[in-house]
Order: sequence, then C-alpha cells, then structure tokens
Amino acid sequence: MNILVIGSGGREHALVWKLAQSAARPRIFAMPGNPGIAKLATLLPAGDSSPATLLAAAQSVSADLTVVGPEAPLVAGVVDAFRAAGLKIVGPTAAAAQLEGSKIFAKEFFQRIGIPTARFLTAEHPDQAIDALKRFDYPVVIKADGLAAGKGVIIAPDRPAAEAGIQSLGGRLVIEEFFTGEEVSLIALTDGRHVAALAPAQDHKRVFDGDAGPNTGGMGAYCDSRILGEAEKGRILDTIIRPTIDATRFTGFLYAGLMMTASGPKLLEYNVRLGDPETQPILYNLRSDLVEVLMAAATGGLGGVTMEWDSASSVCIVLASGGYPAKSETGLPISGIEEAESTGATVFHAGTRTGVQGLETAGGRVLGVTAGGADLAEAIGNAYTAAGKIHFSGMHYRRDIGAKGLKRYNKNTGTGT
Repeated sequence: MNILVIGSGGREHALVWKLAQSAARPRIFAMPGNPGIAKLATLLPAGDSSPATLLAAAQSVSADLTVVGPEAPLVAGVVDAFRAAGLKIVGPTAAAAQLEGSKIFAKEFFQRIGIPTARFLTAEHPDQAIDALKRFDYPVVIKADGLAAGKGVIIAPDRPAAEAGIQSLGGRLVIEEFFTGEEVSLIALTDGRHVAALAPAQDHKRVFDGDAGPNTGGMGAYCDSRILGEAEKGRILDTIIRPTIDATRFTGFLYAGLMMTASGPKLLEYNVRLGDPETQPILYNLRSDLVEVLMAAATGGLGGVTMEWDSASSVCIVLASGGYPAKSETGLPISGIEEAESTGATVFHAGTRTGVQGLETAGGRVLGVTAGGADLAEAIGNAYTAAGKIHFSGMHYRRDIGAKGLKRYNKNTGTGT
C-alpha cells in the first residue's frame, strides 16, 4: 500500500510516524516533508500546493490513500480533484472547507443551524468594524475572515487596542464577544455519515507563560481523557459536531475549537483538518492502526471502526525560533535531538531543514517535543526533561504547558494525577 501525506510540519511528521507503525507496512511518501519525515518516508520534490500538482504527485507514486495536513489545499479543492480522478483521500470538499476558509461564512453557518457560539457582527472593511465595536464590551475578539495560519485572531482589552487590531488585520473581519472559560479541542473524524471522536486536547495559543503575548499557531498541547467527561463530549457531538456534518456532509477531520463556559460548551471556530500541535500528543496516545482508520474514513466504512486510546497522558512542547511569532530567525544549527529522544520522548520536526551545518532552523515553530506519562504530571515532567536537551540560538518555549490541567485535576481530586 502506498500512502501520500501532504505537508511539511510537526502535524505531518506525527501522521507519518503513526502511519509507519501500521501492520499494513505501507510505503509512505510525503510532499514536501521535512528532515524528520525523511527518516520514515520518501520525500517528493516541493511544488505548488494546487490541486492539479498534488493530484499529479499522488498519481506518480500510485497512492492508494492521500492524507492532507494543511488547510490551504483543502480550501483550494484538492479533495474534489482527487475524487473526480477516482483517488482515495481524507479531507473535506472545497465547499465544506469554507468552514475554515472564511470566518464570516462559518459564523453565519453557526447562526443559521443553531450551533452555540459567540454573538458576532461581520464587517466588510475596517471602518465598518470600528463602528461595530460600540456593540461589544471588552475584551473583544477580532478575527480575520480568511486563512491566517492560526494567527488571525486578536483579543483586544480596550477600544484603542481593538482599533489597532482592526487596522493591522484589515480586510473582512468578524467582531465577536469574548467568552470566559477554558479552551478545549475536540477533533472528529467522519466519512460523511459516521463520526469517531478523537481524544480531547488542550492547545496553548499565546506565546508566553500564563497565556500572555500575541497568538501563535500553538506553543504546545496536552492530551488527556479527563479534559472532557463523557457527558460533555456527548453534548458537543450532539449539539455542535453532528449537526454540522449532517448539514454539510463533511468528510475528513473536523476540529472544533471550544470554550467551556458556565452555560456549557460554545464553538469558537472550526478547522477542517487536524490541529498542530494537538495532533502530536493525540496520535501519541492512539493505539488503533491509523492506516485502517483513515482508509475506513476515505471509503465510507468508519461505522465499523472503534478507535482505541491509551489511558495515559501525553504532552507536546513547541520549541520556537527567536522572534516568533513575528519574524523568526532561521539557518541556526540545532543540537540535542538524539539526547532528547534517548529519554523516551519523540521529537517531531516542524520548521527544520538540512543545511551546510547539518540540521538547522527553517521556521517559527521548529520542533515539537512529545512525551507520555502514567498521568499528566509525569508526562509534563518527561516532555520538559527532553526539551531541556535541545539547543539552538534564540530558542524559547512555554514552561506551563499542561499547568491548567494539573490545576483542574488538583481541584477535582485533591491530587495532581
């Protein structure tokens, strides 16, 4: 069996890593991949991410299944192109991918089918957005309409910050009320009829400890079954995820970014693919054969699949370049990965490349150090021990990934486990 994975980040490295463990022993290709992925898969030359180019790549390696990591090819219609050519692929159509491709489309969809979400107004230009501010209290949330690599969201504490945020984002915008609570990520895999929920995770978007500083693509995440109780998970599936799938016939991974408020779960946004860095700890805890699961999703057979999960916890710490999430330093040598993995952790490559000095930085989020443990406290300790073995100039990372989970579990049980 030949499998093609599209993408080059930590999420795609985790996908390849898990697919390589399959009993089917697939031959894996990645386009364009990265140096970490290259140890497990054959890399295809980097080209543009147009549906036609990706389809040609899949046909060139006789791919039996293609898995799309990033959102841009999905929004561009790669799934439509593959299905028209009779190739199996995991992902939504271009029409369904608008749930991530346009924040305005998504919010109006939520409102139309009655999904619990934040009160909002849309604006076609900055002046209209500034005028809309008078209808909201502070803090207020400002979102760019189109794709923004996870960074097109500003939480403004007051009007001057809101006006500055509107001007910096520009274009079409969504202005919405700010929710208080904890954010949770619940990703569902669906074949358009059947739904399988992945283990819940919690992402850490802000760049600094204590959720300070600007939003990023994600500075770390943890996966733990206790993030959501079975009743909460059922409520999310019944009131948010399943109505969406029924209305759109969505296929692939549907990522629900949720706020757990005092009045119940509210949908902040959808992504139409796996999250990054949530994928890393989630797949670390998956015990099912990922090839079997994804093939079932691509062929309408997900109803006969039960996904099995490790009861332990897992944590991913993102090591970022100096300057991230603004301009990032690149071309800097990286050391210590082997030492980190000798502790039992797995280091997923994100922004790396092979240069004249060996492995070096090539992006903002460079590596995702992922480790498990019998409980969350142990997983956190293992991940940070491994992260401490790695070095590149300017490297920075949050020191509180998973801390909110520990606090919540301490409060509920009197222990940190």
